[in-house]
Amino acid sequence: MYLIHVRLRPTTPGSSLPPGLRSHLLGMSVPEDRIEHLSVHTDALPHPTLGLYLMAESLGEAEEQATRLCLRWVTGSTLLEGWQPVAAQAPLVAPFYEQLLSFVGSGGPR
Repeated sequence: MYLIHVRLRPTTPGSSLPPGLRSHLLGMSVPEDRIEHLSVHTDALPHPTLGLYLMAESLGEAEEQATRLCLRWVTGSTLLEGWQPVAAQAPLVAPFYEQLLSFVGSGGPR
């Protein structure tokens, strides 16, 4: 299972993602999409982000799967009219874990 973040950019600056988007997108999904979980991060910067936990054989496959899925959603959903996916990538978590490891054995932050 892979976590993929899909950043969405509005074609009209200042637009907000609509309420109820998570349920709507899950309703458009089929079992073959292999979605384990979906979250909508409306306040993510620089763009609102969909967090997709997908079952896939590799990271590359998961990123491609998320891209195809989001393209299907933005072309087939009136709720996403005026939105475009700009990236579908696994989030970088290494800096977070490196910071956590710096606390171990040091008695606190450095």
